[in-house]
Amino acid sequence: MKLPKRVTIVEVGPRDGFQNEKQFIPTDRKIEIINALGRTGLRVIQATSFVHPKAVPNLADAEEVMRRIDRAPGVLYTVLAPNAKGVQRAMAFQPAKINLMMSVSESHNRANGNRTIEESLRDFEALVPMILEAGVKPVGGMACTFGCPFEGRISIAQIMRVVDRYIAMGIKEAGLSDTIGSANPKLVYDVTSRMLDRYSQLQWHTHFHNTRDLALANILAAMQAGITEFDSSIGGLGGCPYAPNASGNISTEDLVNMMNEIEVETGIDLDALLAVSEMVKKVIPHPLNSAMSQAGKPWVLKEAPAEQQKIG
Repeated sequence: MKLPKRVTIVEVGPRDGFQNEKQFIPTDRKIEIINALGRTGLRVIQATSFVHPKAVPNLADAEEVMRRIDRAPGVLYTVLAPNAKGVQRAMAFQPAKINLMMSVSESHNRANGNRTIEESLRDFEALVPMILEAGVKPVGGMACTFGCPFEGRISIAQIMRVVDRYIAMGIKEAGLSDTIGSANPKLVYDVTSRMLDRYSQLQWHTHFHNTRDLALANILAAMQAGITEFDSSIGGLGGCPYAPNASGNISTEDLVNMMNEIEVETGIDLDALLAVSEMVKKVIPHPLNSAMSQAGKPWVLKEAPAEQQKIG
């Protein structure tokens, strides 16, 4: 099997996970969780999103979160911003990266951002020079690259249209997002292979939701194509407020466990990560979408019984 020696796992739970929760998560608890994540060995944490408070109430405290978190040495703290106002708010806190988010589906881009694709791109063309001048790295996000709830499959040509514009702006990193969890391993391999072949100058990452329990398989397919950076969310939290039936991301603890099992390095302490997952359980009023939080670590052996005993 063609596997990299090491991958980068980007924790997006504090943004993509918390944004989808109906009950407001206290700011102090968010900060505690982000600080704890920074001690697990993670090297990139997406801390929040600078969106309108009415659109995403749970992230109305973005400024306070960025002001008060402890920035662990060697950890990059990034944010998401969907428009000019969001970028301007974010820049005051010197994030390592600003993820510019739009959809490659016209219908979803209107539902999510109230903009056409062309309008979003024109906005970004004005913003990227400002971001670069401030020494911050802009990241070209692309939602619904593997399928849209309103339009179905998205053509490669449509994805390339957006990527070409990103490159022209000076963007050097881009992400492929399975926003509604409609991807499958063959589709993922085909799309990521074509992107890597055509745009080898870009740093690529993927973002998979586990709506249909295919996220780990899709990540493995992306690895086979050559992708080495993956978003995930503590506890499998997340979803898109503007996409029907969009459930959470692949859980960070499940992804780290798989990488450990197939001997791919992440630099992340799984025990420390599971401890953070326990913290999340205390602030989220529903079960986590994480196999590891339910089953625990594999190969924690028990003493064998002397004779047949019914378990459970």
